[in-house]
Amino acid sequence: MIVKTFVRAASLLTTLGVAPGGHAQFALTSPDFQPGGRLADEQAFNGMGCTGKNVSPALRWSGAPAGTKSFALLLHDPDAPTGGAGWWHWIAYDIPANVTELRKGAGKADGSAMPAGAKSVANDYGTPGYGGPCPPVGDKPHRYVFTLYALKVDKLELPQGAHAPVVGFVANANTIAKASVTGMYGRAR
Repeated sequence: MIVKTFVRAASLLTTLGVAPGGHAQFALTSPDFQPGGRLADEQAFNGMGCTGKNVSPALRWSGAPAGTKSFALLLHDPDAPTGGAGWWHWIAYDIPANVTELRKGAGKADGSAMPAGAKSVANDYGTPGYGGPCPPVGDKPHRYVFTLYALKVDKLELPQGAHAPVVGFVANANTIAKASVTGMYGRAR
């Protein structure tokens, strides 16, 4: 209970995006779930025993810092039972600086619903685009951390066939600011 309350409080503070002195800062939100709240079943993966629709939630952001030339979005489940590596669910990058939202369903595997110029690499399901939650049955609800990186470069220079950790490394090396929002998801059966 204490951990759940802490996660919700931290997510709320991150999402509100208020800097010391009351100035707005870089913030990421979703109209499809509350910070620390449950992701909808339609956002769950369809496969590996899960029966969701694999529809990515809508995401909106504001307060990107001056000098932002592009964005990268990484979705990670740090609670996945993978020996500490977690699970990468969505890795998108080269999102143009003038974009302030991704509509619901933007994470289609073929990239057709993403802004022009945006790219993605394979998630840990082995497919490009969004791969929704599918935690083991009976696990406590997992955290799904959506992190948006405001980048100082127009495009990430990535090697052919790059994987999520490489994108994360290169994104972090070019980050001006980050904003996160966390959703929760668990399966009783």
